[in-house]
Amino acid sequence: MNRRFDLHVLGWFLVVFGGFLLLPLPFALATDEPGLPWLGSATVAAAVGLGVVLATRTRDRRLHPKDGFLVVSGAWLLASILGALPYVLAGALGWVDAIFETVSGFTTTGSTVITDTTVTLRSILLWRALTQWLGGMGIILFTIAILPLLGIGGMQLFKAEVPGPVDEKLHPRLATTARMLWGIYVGLTAAEWLGLWLLGVSGFEALCHALATMATGGFSTRNQSVGELGSAGVQWLITVFMLLAGTNFVLHFRLLQGRLKDVLKDVELRWFAAIVVGSIVILTASLHRPEVPLADTLLMTSFQTASIVSTTGFVTADFETWPHLAQLVLLLLMLVGGMSGSTAGGIKSLRLVLAFTSLRASIHRAVHPRAVVPVKYHGEVVDDDVVSGVWGFLLAYVLIVLVVTGVVAAYGYDLLTAVSASLTTLGNVGPGIGDVGAYDNFSHFPAVAKLALSFAMLVGRLELFTVLALFSRRFWRH
Repeated sequence: MNRRFDLHVLGWFLVVFGGFLLLPLPFALATDEPGLPWLGSATVAAAVGLGVVLATRTRDRRLHPKDGFLVVSGAWLLASILGALPYVLAGALGWVDAIFETVSGFTTTGSTVITDTTVTLRSILLWRALTQWLGGMGIILFTIAILPLLGIGGMQLFKAEVPGPVDEKLHPRLATTARMLWGIYVGLTAAEWLGLWLLGVSGFEALCHALATMATGGFSTRNQSVGELGSAGVQWLITVFMLLAGTNFVLHFRLLQGRLKDVLKDVELRWFAAIVVGSIVILTASLHRPEVPLADTLLMTSFQTASIVSTTGFVTADFETWPHLAQLVLLLLMLVGGMSGSTAGGIKSLRLVLAFTSLRASIHRAVHPRAVVPVKYHGEVVDDDVVSGVWGFLLAYVLIVLVVTGVVAAYGYDLLTAVSASLTTLGNVGPGIGDVGAYDNFSHFPAVAKLALSFAMLVGRLELFTVLALFSRRFWRH
């Protein structure tokens, strides 16, 4: 590893992050809210960053595979700590709660410890939305577009940061890829903001919800989430954009190129669509009552399905009162998550496709021992290391859920709450079932449990191995 240069890159990251911390400042000043939380936080980040940059200058500017893991994990950890500063300086939250809220934002989880948004500074609400939006496509991916200007290569960062088991470059130049992805991301966010504003949502709330939707984050300016916005049109619009955010952004790029046939042929997209449609059908059949218009039930189930499968976490109904079958469907959707290459969390539908294909091949080999049955995806043979990586990911996912569940249960919480809290944080979903249900929050957890859940959010956002690799002895050996 090139540790000196790793620190140099993290120093530049802090300088850029200081600029992010200034984003809510104009809004705060325009609304007569204190500017100190933003000026103070930005100054600390930039000063520390510049100090590290100057102290770690080196001619060896190469990034190796291990460096990618270290820099990405370090950047997210630094963002979580320094991003918590505005909450503390504004007197909104204590340190543990501020770190939890910030990690939840940058990991696009949406679990919150803020109990009443009506008494929270609007600039703080804006920062919550911005943390999700920046984390959605990845802070590292954003800075990759800037690093080439500093003579810093970024491929190892890209591989460690982009969500999903397969990283597909859209363009040979990495910085161009980053700009293309961010262009799509910004364009969809602007389109949703405009749509919400035209449907009667205030400009500020439309912006916050658009930022949270495209990040599949779920922080809302309302205590009762999107349900308080009322309009069916608003809910349908957000439903559509949640599904778009949960779709592989490479497919968005192909669609812009006019390659509709290629998009429709995508195997993972077909699985994702089947899961969404199947869940809506089951939930609608389970919840519909003759006295309620079918259109209303369909809106409720479509919104909640899109919200959970995309791991956005917005709510319009208290699904804790739903039948057990409906709750089971939601728990399964928390596990599945969105598509690879999207801003969604969860296991990702591509891993499920590969896992089921691998399982089917294994069964076929058991019946016909001499048969050669390779695992294929889109007609191409999948390398054995990719398949083993999928099964390793699934095993690690289960083990982390069990460990975090044990930590939460140790503080006296019931098993449903403990399991649900670990699933929803590791999957970056937001709400769960039990004491972390649709209209509950995470403020009641003790500090250790909040930190354990924060760790689960961070590990889940970085696809497990990026963080877990740091705990291996072999990682630190030359």
